[in-house]
Amino acid sequence: MTKHAETSNPAQAQGQSSERHRTSRHHWVAFGLIASFVIIAPQFLYPIFVMKLLCFALFAMAFNLMLGFGGLLSFGHAAFFGGAAYAAGHAAKVWGWPPELALIFAVAVAIVLGAVFGFLAIKSRGIYFAMITLAFAQMAYFYALQSPFTGGEDGLQSIPRNALFGLVDMSDDGVFYWMVATIFFGGIIFIYRVIHSPFGEVLKGIRENEKRMISLGYQVQRYKFITFIISAAVSGLAGGTKALVFHLASLVDVHWTMSGEVVLMTLIGGMGTIFGPIVGAAVIVAMQNYLADLGSLVLIVQGLVFIVCVLAFREGIVGVLAKLLKTRL
Repeated sequence: MTKHAETSNPAQAQGQSSERHRTSRHHWVAFGLIASFVIIAPQFLYPIFVMKLLCFALFAMAFNLMLGFGGLLSFGHAAFFGGAAYAAGHAAKVWGWPPELALIFAVAVAIVLGAVFGFLAIKSRGIYFAMITLAFAQMAYFYALQSPFTGGEDGLQSIPRNALFGLVDMSDDGVFYWMVATIFFGGIIFIYRVIHSPFGEVLKGIRENEKRMISLGYQVQRYKFITFIISAAVSGLAGGTKALVFHLASLVDVHWTMSGEVVLMTLIGGMGTIFGPIVGAAVIVAMQNYLADLGSLVLIVQGLVFIVCVLAFREGIVGVLAKLLKTRL
């Protein structure tokens, strides 16, 4: 038996190495396709539409880090997305800060909110965790509705894009697009590294078998708390960028329906996949844009798409594709 194990281990190791190389190659192809789309898209599509897509793709990836890899379902991510949008808008409009400082401030606000909400909610599990995060998000919504700081129902309008580093004029959509694209790729690389780091491996272990990870000596609550904060920070970056794109931060950004949309994006694209949230965000944003003439019927179409994906693509669009290619995407 020992001899058999010794002879089979090299073959097994070689098979695992081959699988890793194949997966890495598929990931490089996916990154190449995304980069090609981002570079070419402004030539064929309205830059504002593409920037919106990139912002929501980043938001969905941040949410997927917590749900797909941490196993934590939150209905309150709109608080981080919308709160950061208000923070970036206020910093740019009232304080006259340049985009880079406004976005740093937005991320800082999202981190603080994530730390407070996470500290209070992370001890709960399952539906109780989801409901607590929803309650916190509703508190943020009503604060935004009543506070003069946020402009109430009018929101923060005419948010300026001041000069980047005081040198580059960001008022032109074509110029600002490349800043958004840079932020998007920076977010993808950051989340990719988190997922494939030792921290990410522990996070996957907690998702699969939390009790076993506790028995191995891992401080599960700490890992969940850090994941919550990271997800909130990247969500805040997406929200702050979106506010600068549209020159607007409104109640829509912090409403509970925004949390529902990001859940929908993640599930349609593929929960627990790396590139699934990007595809899911593209599907939802494209429907909202090209089916805008349908008015409120867009929500019905989104519901039908969600039902089809749940019934026909249980793992999401990218999850099914990964299964066909026998790899991980």
